[in-house]
Amino acid sequence: MTVRKNAPQGRNAAPSSGGTTPAGRRRTVSERNRPLWLLTPGALLIGLIIAVPLALGVYISMLQLDQYTIRKWVSAPFIGLKNFVEAFTGTDLVHAFFNSVSFSVIATLITVPIGVYAALATQNRFGGRSLVRSLFLVPYVLPSFVVGTFWRTMLQPDGIVNKFLSGLGIAPPQWLYGPASYWVLIAVEVWAAWPFIYLMALAGLQSVDQEVHEAAAIDGALWWTKLRYVIFPYLKGPVALAFLIATLHHLNNFTLAFLLFGVPAPTDVQLLPTLVYSMSFTSLRFGMGAAMALLSLVLIALPLFFYLRAVRLDTGTEKGGKR
Repeated sequence: MTVRKNAPQGRNAAPSSGGTTPAGRRRTVSERNRPLWLLTPGALLIGLIIAVPLALGVYISMLQLDQYTIRKWVSAPFIGLKNFVEAFTGTDLVHAFFNSVSFSVIATLITVPIGVYAALATQNRFGGRSLVRSLFLVPYVLPSFVVGTFWRTMLQPDGIVNKFLSGLGIAPPQWLYGPASYWVLIAVEVWAAWPFIYLMALAGLQSVDQEVHEAAAIDGALWWTKLRYVIFPYLKGPVALAFLIATLHHLNNFTLAFLLFGVPAPTDVQLLPTLVYSMSFTSLRFGMGAAMALLSLVLIALPLFFYLRAVRLDTGTEKGGKR
């Protein structure tokens, strides 16, 4: 008769459940929370650069803070939500809101097809492909200050664009003022922003396996069929992420509108960033500018929410905590 011995309880024993260590010792509270403690420096830094300015912005938005009270802003009159009410009823905030949303959506809808098409056109090898790819990136790598100054110079009444159109017998419009200014802003933004979509789409195309292309060729798939059922599924994720990032970028683009049209901007191209800047540093109504900035933050938070959901980390778990 064989005697069944108990499992050893020494140092080589298997770890038991219940949060114990391999030696059989239960982990302390500090050991279980060690990952949270490691995040403390980053959390403090985020608090300094985000939470503190945001709290000050909320406080300033409830003050009657202008050029007369800025010297002692802590003791400025507290007016509550009057700045927010006046921002909706007595300013161009609603008009600037619709301008910003329409501008960002139209610019994104135009840049996405251009970027994807450019990525597909430069995917296969051909002579001079490296040169073409480098030229495609020129608008994206140029600073916004250079882009805005360059296009403003070209679109002046005596600029090269008007001279070219006059030579063709076409009466040029007023590019930097009036209804045409809105479409000028969109055109310049598209010119400067489409290479970002191109880079994201090109990165997605690099993930397509060569075996997939070979299988499609063996099956005799046509160009459109291959593009729709083989390539586009690989591009859906990168292009969707690029769509969200580009929309956020267009909503926040202050430099281009400021350089093209100045401050205060014409009514047709009055965007939220330029309106906040004009109210704060031209009219010197800092409390009103802070209120408008907070309202702009709410607008930006909407696409940001979808952006964070798109890039959330995959923990490898399913509903119910099962692997």
